[in-house]
Amino acid sequence: MKKELAAPVIVTVLLVLVLLAYACIWVIVPVPKALKIVLVAVLICLIGVSVYVLVERIKEIRSEDEDDFSKY
Repeated sequence: MKKELAAPVIVTVLLVLVLLAYACIWVIVPVPKALKIVLVAVLICLIGVSVYVLVERIKEIRSEDEDDFSKY
């Protein structure tokens, strides 16, 4: 079961790190404050969606394991 969870967790962690890096870049780059706020908010929303999808995937993997056990 842990093998199935490794890939989604690794991909999500890498994606969150990349999105955080973009957020940091947008904070540093000289653009209007309103644009910074919008772009960082969008990136934070994407991080939230990524974590939500990871949680749903973990639930799906666990339910598949339970379904497999019920067959025998």
